[in-house]
Amino acid sequence: MGKYTTGIALGGGGARGFAHLGIMKALHEKGVYPDIYSGVSAGAIAGVFLAAGFSPEETHNILKENGFFKYSRVHIPKTGLLSLEGLKEIIENHIEAKDIQDLKHPLIVTVSNITDGKVEYIDRGNVGETILASCSIPILFAPVEIDGKLYVDGGLFDNLPIKPLQKKCEHIIAANISPLLKNVELDGLVQIATRIFHLSIGSKIEQKKDQCDLFIEPEGLRDYHTLAAGHADKLFELGYKSTRKLSIPWEK
Repeated sequence: MGKYTTGIALGGGGARGFAHLGIMKALHEKGVYPDIYSGVSAGAIAGVFLAAGFSPEETHNILKENGFFKYSRVHIPKTGLLSLEGLKEIIENHIEAKDIQDLKHPLIVTVSNITDGKVEYIDRGNVGETILASCSIPILFAPVEIDGKLYVDGGLFDNLPIKPLQKKCEHIIAANISPLLKNVELDGLVQIATRIFHLSIGSKIEQKKDQCDLFIEPEGLRDYHTLAAGHADKLFELGYKSTRKLSIPWEK
């Protein structure tokens, strides 16, 4: 038997991360409150606010008001086009805990250590710095240095981090917000970089469905690009409505 009753893995997906908050609202209405969160990239952003005790609606409003593209700032270093320091500020301005261990609920953040070439599941350390590392899409965003190692988006190795919840939880929920898009228009470096990244991780998701008790992939997400701004409410609603239709298998 696991240490926790229910754990949820929140996958990466850029602006589509707002769907996670709709998913969580629906789960709460069904009486499901995860004891532990595992997040990567956009899922790590949603996860850190939820683990800090914010409701899905509160988190939605905070991130919507700040705007998805306000997370990034133009940055022309050798290592990437953009910087995510704006995201770090948003997190530090709203979340009191400075260390992941001090959050109200346990959180595990997935990051890719490109210095050593491996995935890492982090459950302690600086909150803002770790979330930043988990969101840094290679080429597009500058890597984050932690203790002399360079880190980028955890989705490079694991875009739906169920693994750190295994053996810890009786029940595992996995929320995937990165369905593979078809016929994508590639009219610039940003679109090309994100497309290459998502093609590299998309094939691994199918294998994850048998590793959880409840797999959630909201309908309609294919209509929204990873970096599409201005659709926070629609994405929240997609996550909410899709999850409301589902039954909780272990409560039958």
